[in-house]
Amino acid sequence: MEEQYRPEQLESAAQAWWQQARSFSVDVDDQREKFYCLAMFPYPSGKLHMGHVRNYTIADVIARYQRQQGRNVLQPMGWDAFGLPAENAAIKHQVPPAQWTSANITEMRAQLQRLGFAYDWEREIATCHPQYYRWEQWFFTRLYEKGMAYKKKAEVNWCETDQTVLANEQVVDGCCWRCDKPVERREIDQWFIRITDYAQQLLDDLDQLDEWPEQVRTMQRNWIGRSEGVTLSFGLDDGSDLQVYTTRPDTLMGVTYVAVAPQHPLAQAAAADDTELAAFIAAQGKTSVAEADMATMEKLGKPTGVEAIHPITGDRVPIWVGNFVLMSYGSGAVMSVPGHDQRDWEFARKYGLPIVQVIEPLADESCDLDTAAFTERGRTVNSGEFSGLEFQPAFNAIADYLQAKGSGERTVNFRLRDWGVSRQRYWGAPIPIINCTDCGALPVPAKDLPVVLPTDVALEGVGSPLKKMPEFYEVDCPACGKPAHRETDTFDTFMESSWYYARYSSPRLDTAMLDAGADYWTPVDQYVGGIEHAILHLLYARFYHKLLRDEGLVSSDEPFKRLLTQGMVLKDGAKMSKSKGNVVDPQGLIDKYGADTVRLFSMFAAPPEQSLEWSESGVDGAYRFLKRLWKLVATHVASGNAAALDTAALSGAQKAVRRKTHETIAKVSDDYGRRQTFNTAVAAVMELSNELSTLGDQPQDRAVAREALSAMVQMLAPIVPHICHQLWQDLGASGSVVDAGWPTVDESALVRDSIEMVVQVNGKVRAQMEVAAGTSRESIEELAVQQDNVQKFLDGVTVRKVIVVPGKLVNIVAN
Repeated sequence: MEEQYRPEQLESAAQAWWQQARSFSVDVDDQREKFYCLAMFPYPSGKLHMGHVRNYTIADVIARYQRQQGRNVLQPMGWDAFGLPAENAAIKHQVPPAQWTSANITEMRAQLQRLGFAYDWEREIATCHPQYYRWEQWFFTRLYEKGMAYKKKAEVNWCETDQTVLANEQVVDGCCWRCDKPVERREIDQWFIRITDYAQQLLDDLDQLDEWPEQVRTMQRNWIGRSEGVTLSFGLDDGSDLQVYTTRPDTLMGVTYVAVAPQHPLAQAAAADDTELAAFIAAQGKTSVAEADMATMEKLGKPTGVEAIHPITGDRVPIWVGNFVLMSYGSGAVMSVPGHDQRDWEFARKYGLPIVQVIEPLADESCDLDTAAFTERGRTVNSGEFSGLEFQPAFNAIADYLQAKGSGERTVNFRLRDWGVSRQRYWGAPIPIINCTDCGALPVPAKDLPVVLPTDVALEGVGSPLKKMPEFYEVDCPACGKPAHRETDTFDTFMESSWYYARYSSPRLDTAMLDAGADYWTPVDQYVGGIEHAILHLLYARFYHKLLRDEGLVSSDEPFKRLLTQGMVLKDGAKMSKSKGNVVDPQGLIDKYGADTVRLFSMFAAPPEQSLEWSESGVDGAYRFLKRLWKLVATHVASGNAAALDTAALSGAQKAVRRKTHETIAKVSDDYGRRQTFNTAVAAVMELSNELSTLGDQPQDRAVAREALSAMVQMLAPIVPHICHQLWQDLGASGSVVDAGWPTVDESALVRDSIEMVVQVNGKVRAQMEVAAGTSRESIEELAVQQDNVQKFLDGVTVRKVIVVPGKLVNIVAN
């Protein structure tokens, strides 16, 4: 065995061994318990950052641990390769997105392999490959035929400069995140999938996910936003109705105006004869439809000159156009109760509209409508026959009244809206629809799939080149044969990332989207990724899985059983970013210290769900520990073979070290498996390594040391697999430590001949004593009282009670 720890040499050798042995290539095996471990796949940006390293190391540690438990472990890797950043880079560097993406994948794959992650590379996928998105296209045509996918005009964030729809998250302070130009509110044709049909399922099935962080489940519950309320009608003079939905029918008697969206037909009709109103409505087309933006922007409005008729009192209330009302939410109209809704209160104060109190506090809460709305539930006042009722009785009484009158009905509503899946950009999977003047929108026949995205294109930076490629969009109608136009929109990239985990089960399958392997491997047993994906990706993936289930492609209800959301990597208290100039390049660290050091630092510096503060000294400390571990084994091996362990011949000191070994195995097993606190697992192994210094060089000393060192190597192997691969062989074991299993706890080693107990007097520690294991309670009490330092504190007082906590302490109560 080499005297010096040389990470570069031993790491390349270990990786070559794993590759030659196909150590991490797996197949379906019904005779073994499977374990599917997956980290969210990366966007191929070209370079790994420390966040990547931490994320993928966490997942790799879990996967390797589960493999050592004897499970059939799948851990694949792939690339979330479509998206606008590739287009931006292509424009900047004057290369096609496909070429830029492919080069980045090659570079990042090499970096991941250098870190020694236990991936089944034979299952690698990239979402930009036609053999992948072909089946996404096929599935979309199935959804379209079932009525689950549809096209309609929708209000969207439109970037005129980039000629594309932006997601709400891509609108920053009312401007496009890429070009920083103002975003418009525009109605265009968009493709949707009916996620709202699954809203209740998505909500109910969160209860199954008891191994997800509660924070993530709460975020999804809030996003789905189930509410129980009343849909009611305000009459109009022309005999029609204006419908609104409210969760607070108890405040109905406090309505002083109704607000409608700028795009509402009533607003549009009123603007036809009112140039000032028309100008106001036109101006609203320049604002974002992102909820976060709408919540913080100044509330503006204009009167329509039209009045609504209150459904109970018959009073006439003005109808205003409000910039805070979205046409895409509900009916595009809201009843406004400024006395009991802060947004309505601010709007009423701004425009001099009445503010009426119809709810009073139940307790000593403040209710001063001159300073703010009172928004808590309380008791109705100034509400005619409905006065004097608390929330639920008032809700029921008013809902029953409206229902009997035919002016309203109880309604369950959801905040969740249907998933808009079309984008007007180039670098994405083409939507498989053909538009025919005579036949309408038709799905591309399965035999003609995939609709391949042309990759030899020149990007001009404005709009999609597909719209300028007749060779792409000019096709014959599959129904009538007449000239037709292929859809030039591409899929939202969340479409690709919503089912990739299932495709890993059969990545080369060319006859179907999934096969029986999907039911063997899914659901994913452990999913690892950032909490920033808590809503969109994780919610869409849950929905997509249910669609796959209902198509008969999988049988489970949920895609991910256990979820770990890792914390960020910080430097100087801030998230690493190029703009802050605090980025640490992991490649430089790997070159200097080796992959194992980087992996060890990532796991030891903080629990996985907490933020990790970058520390150069922490990296150096991890490196020093690995050198010390290497020296421990090298010194042991240099002394020759160890004798066979004879537990009956062990001295007290030898038993103590062996007990520590098996206590450590028990703790580390729990830390890896149940608690997933890998930092404390490392700390426990470090403690054990320190204990070995108490051993001498007698035959049984070396036997105890050999057992401890072997266990340490097995326990550290998931975190620092390269050094452990070599040390395992240096300790005389055959094969690789990845095939060696996990050390087992010898319960007999945990039995103590004697126990150290603390002695307290009135709760304060006064002595420590050692008693033989199995000593009776009465004898323990006697020994405690006899301790010299205890006697000093019992002089002149009477012992009232002696409390014995077996194996831990004795507390003498005296006064």
